[in-house]
Amino acid sequence: SEEKIKPIIKIIDDEHIFFEEQIKLSEWISKYYLCSQGEALFTMLPSGKRESSFSSLSFEEDEKTFTQKILSEEQKKAIDEILNPENKKIFNYLYGPTGTGKTEVFLSCAEKVLNQDKGVIYLVPEISLTHQVIEAVIKRFGNTVAVLHSGLTGSQKLKEWMRIINREAKIVIGARSGIFAPVPNLGLIIIDEEHDGSYKSGTTPRYHARQVAMRICTDKKIPLIMGSATPSVEAWKLMKENKIQTHTLSKRLAGGAIPKVEIINLSEKSEDGRNTEGCISPKLEDEIRNTLQEKKQTILFLNRRGFSHFFKCSSCGFELKCKNCSVSLTYHKTQKKLICHYCGWQLNPPTQCPECKSLDVGYFGFGTEFIESEVKAKFPNAVVERIDTDNLSSQKELQEKLDLFRNNKIDILLGTQMVAKGLNFPNLKLVGVIMADTGLHLPDFRASERTFSLIVQVAGRAGRFFPDGKVIIQSYSPNRSPIYYACKNRIEEFYDEELQQRKILDFPPFSRLIRLVFRSPIKEASELAANSAAEILESFREKYNYDDYEILGPSECPLSKIAANYRNQIILRSDSIKTIQSVTARFIYNYKNKQGVYLEVDVDPTNLL
Repeated sequence: SEEKIKPIIKIIDDEHIFFEEQIKLSEWISKYYLCSQGEALFTMLPSGKRESSFSSLSFEEDEKTFTQKILSEEQKKAIDEILNPENKKIFNYLYGPTGTGKTEVFLSCAEKVLNQDKGVIYLVPEISLTHQVIEAVIKRFGNTVAVLHSGLTGSQKLKEWMRIINREAKIVIGARSGIFAPVPNLGLIIIDEEHDGSYKSGTTPRYHARQVAMRICTDKKIPLIMGSATPSVEAWKLMKENKIQTHTLSKRLAGGAIPKVEIINLSEKSEDGRNTEGCISPKLEDEIRNTLQEKKQTILFLNRRGFSHFFKCSSCGFELKCKNCSVSLTYHKTQKKLICHYCGWQLNPPTQCPECKSLDVGYFGFGTEFIESEVKAKFPNAVVERIDTDNLSSQKELQEKLDLFRNNKIDILLGTQMVAKGLNFPNLKLVGVIMADTGLHLPDFRASERTFSLIVQVAGRAGRFFPDGKVIIQSYSPNRSPIYYACKNRIEEFYDEELQQRKILDFPPFSRLIRLVFRSPIKEASELAANSAAEILESFREKYNYDDYEILGPSECPLSKIAANYRNQIILRSDSIKTIQSVTARFIYNYKNKQGVYLEVDVDPTNLL
């Protein structure tokens, strides 16, 4: 009745910030990713308070400063094929080694679409690490660009959102959430570095920007261009099945050539009898010295922060772990602390074993902080800088260090995966991968794919502007396929072998997964909830006549405790995503949420840790 209808207290927005298309998209997200429509809409909305005073983004350069680049024949062919009105393929993949001019193809396609008075969404993995791409977009398109990223305040995001709606901005460049930008008359979506894990959300709804982009482009019948030197295994399979049209760029531009790659087996002595143990092998040390003498630059890569990887007692084998997480604490020398990289818990380093009181204790393994100290000791006259999340206080500081390296003010740059992503340095000759094995032994079926991709990407930074670039890869497992094929630049052979392995084990892309994680501060509550859920899911087979899905688990997650929460999981597997979505939707409806237990639902998980 009318008496029960509440009065309107305040109108939040005078103008629409959601349109019919976005409402429909939120309905699809809620059904596909098994969340509420409210959660989907909340994810799509620009966050923060609507303040009246906006600190606007300013563009120092406009399109007048842009100089048109001469396109190669391969680039012209790719552009013509992608934008050909007779091309019935919506999904396109721009594939080729790093440095072959993929960005220029993206920008040329965007320009042609904008000239038709249509809009463009251009997704990049992480804004802070793709500054060069953003600069290129702004230089090309000036104030018609809107930049969406997590560094903006709520009011800045809203201002950009309104610029897009009002058609002041026609090209949106952003990270994962940029896919939800309300671009009128959208004509093209670009996903740069399609393989990158940051396109998958880690919070509800756990959407993948690629999947959302495919949905939007299918509905609107507009082209989607993905690109990478190392496509995801899922994309590679679709390319081979001709469900995604492949456009190949094979020639490095700017005078560069594919760098020479040499692998160092860390378990053997070097040719001159010197021991290869330690983080810098004799061969890598010699190459760094030669590079310094030539006044060229070096990048050293290790995907592990800190000084030492863990604290261990040699007498009883005790290893210090985080009190909140099931992981070892990492020693950080500059802070003189043992730190957990998952929850941030810290501990002063003990002088004796907390378990047996032995003094025979020490630190094992090494991280970027240790490499920094060793490199500075070996090359005291070189300018050495480290970039990782431990020694960067802001995005601005990261950009300053990268600019210093680009301007030849730094001789040796070392860091974690930050140095592997899409960076372009004219004077960089040598890349050293300190230990290629770090991610290979994780209990996750994507570990090989990630290791391969990371090595190929970081190696691709070397020698982009001259023909004698060099890459030294150090490994204890040089014959493992991701390392061996990455070093030999045998890209297709790696994907063929990886697909064969996935098919045998029935992992994606040959099956579909949904992961249910039950987390609780009480260990027994998490276990009980997972066990109870498994029984409910098993009962559905007979009750609703489901038979074509597997229940893997329940079991502890490989990382069984994070941030004081115990974690147990169930993985549903089937050839049909619709089957396990239906099963999970019924489960969520029937599941009586146990007190103190939080349920995470992850459709198409990219991480099983």
